[in-house]
Amino acid sequence: MPKYGSLVIYATPRGKRYLKRLEEGQDWHSADGILKAADVQAASFGSELTTSLGVPVRLQEPTLHDLIKGVKRQTQIIYPKDIAYICLRLGVGPGRTIIEAGSGSGGLTLAMSWFAGPTGHIHTHEAREEFHRLARRNVAWAGLGDNVTFHHRDVAEGFCVDNADALFLDVRTPWEYLDHAVRAVKPGAMLGFLLPTVDQVGRLLLGLEKGPFAETEVCEILIRTWKPVADRLRPSDRMIAHTGFLVFCRHQERSEDFESRKPLGTRERKQEQARLARLAAGADYACDDDGGDD
Repeated sequence: MPKYGSLVIYATPRGKRYLKRLEEGQDWHSADGILKAADVQAASFGSELTTSLGVPVRLQEPTLHDLIKGVKRQTQIIYPKDIAYICLRLGVGPGRTIIEAGSGSGGLTLAMSWFAGPTGHIHTHEAREEFHRLARRNVAWAGLGDNVTFHHRDVAEGFCVDNADALFLDVRTPWEYLDHAVRAVKPGAMLGFLLPTVDQVGRLLLGLEKGPFAETEVCEILIRTWKPVADRLRPSDRMIAHTGFLVFCRHQERSEDFESRKPLGTRERKQEQARLARLAAGADYACDDDGGDD
């Protein structure tokens, strides 16, 4: 049964789901009627209660997905579909130290705190004071954060920790902080980035190919739900499409011997020649049609 002080979801027949904190003596009021706090506390998750207007309401325990979607926002949060893959690619979990910048509204920070458990630790950096305070409040609101250190700091000055197991940057110009990122993580550590536009991804890729990075991946994650009607199964009319580009790579010193032994086809040889030409010219940003994908 829910405890006083815990978060509870009230699900109504109209499809509304309200995420509220259960407080002693504070009854839940809605257009569907009133539920007494004492009745909610005495019930169990998964049960139904009836409001003062006779409307049945289901009590549900919030999931991590609910908590992420329920945080107060002053910035665009990272969507759960992206957060899940980010945490998997970075290996967020027990015993791992993860660096994040910036904190924003704390959606990703909250999720990483959840996955890291009591033996993992998250160091999140935010340059803007109002977002730093908001992220801290949101993570605490979700009942998490004992394994999080919040740093009010511009990462242009470097990160507050080093020897981390992974790092994630959600900043506008991540290519400007790659040197700091390399010094902050262990050799072989995973790095991740979120960027909204193609131009930004291009700038980041150019920065990555100049540094000690390997196994670069660029992707976007799309979710299309289907209408759950057994005899008329078809896709929903709307979908969660592009929310941002995810870029991942590994901190890895390059070796000419290792690179020379890679099997390269015609396209890959052209791409490598184009990369070497850019490095030799010191170009800030260039596009080479011969080196790009068709």
